[in-house]
Amino acid sequence: MANPKIVVVGSSNTDMIIKLERIPRPGETLLGGEFAMAAGGKGANQAVAAARAGGDVVFVARVGDDMFGEQAVSGFVRDKICVDYIVRDKRAPSGVALIFVAKDGQNSIAVAGGANARLSPSDVRRATRAISEARALVLQLETPLPTVQAAVNIAARSGVPVILNPAPARPLPDRLLARVSILTPNETEAELLTGVAVTSESAAERAGAKLLARGVGTVILTMGAKGAFVINRELKAMVPGFKVKAVDTTAAGDVFNGALAVALGEGRPLLESVRFANAAAAISVTRLGAQPSAPKRGEIERVLRSR
Repeated sequence: MANPKIVVVGSSNTDMIIKLERIPRPGETLLGGEFAMAAGGKGANQAVAAARAGGDVVFVARVGDDMFGEQAVSGFVRDKICVDYIVRDKRAPSGVALIFVAKDGQNSIAVAGGANARLSPSDVRRATRAISEARALVLQLETPLPTVQAAVNIAARSGVPVILNPAPARPLPDRLLARVSILTPNETEAELLTGVAVTSESAAERAGAKLLARGVGTVILTMGAKGAFVINRELKAMVPGFKVKAVDTTAAGDVFNGALAVALGEGRPLLESVRFANAAAAISVTRLGAQPSAPKRGEIERVLRSR
């Protein structure tokens, strides 16, 4: 079977990472950290995760006409991602994220979006044919909302499933949610969208039901090491996570979404696809960095066979 075609529309950043005993408090300086630089950005992370999981990936994005943009595009090419729809912006720099990672794997992130903020509906429309031929469209919210809506509209007209990771958390209009096939919030994002504090499986069900009522087809609420709660009009189920020792959780959600798109694009059942995505995310948190943490297909399959 051919690798499923996945289109990802979204952000590309360069991550500057400092690993510390704990995340600094406001006004505090901590010494003794370890520094690393890695490719990141939620859209780019999802594109790389999908490619390594077995997808034939097209990435729609903007990067600056600078060193960071050049490095990013070179990395995508190495992962065999189609870069035909990546615009080199001469007016804005490439996006940058500054990331603190604590000893327990938790993180704190600040992002300067740069060229990501200039990804436009016209940039997306250039990729109309690629989107209409895809098995899934994957999006996040590090680019302008009108651009996200434009991509969703193209996919909806072609009957292409839309996977929206509503991160960073922000309010979303019902006209957008009504065209989302699968929404993948974490607990924080689900609370912002629904007002329900997701502290348990029953709370996840309540939050999911509210999102279904706003028009979403399926909600997959990611709950870290616990796994993911899946709800739509036909089923509700908790898909357990895989126990691992977390080193850095920075891109776990992005890896989950990229792997999920591939599994669904291959025609796997929903719950089996979520388990595949859980395995990919579990591997990713055992490694430092965003894109460097995304596992290859063989690694995911080994974890699935071993549990």
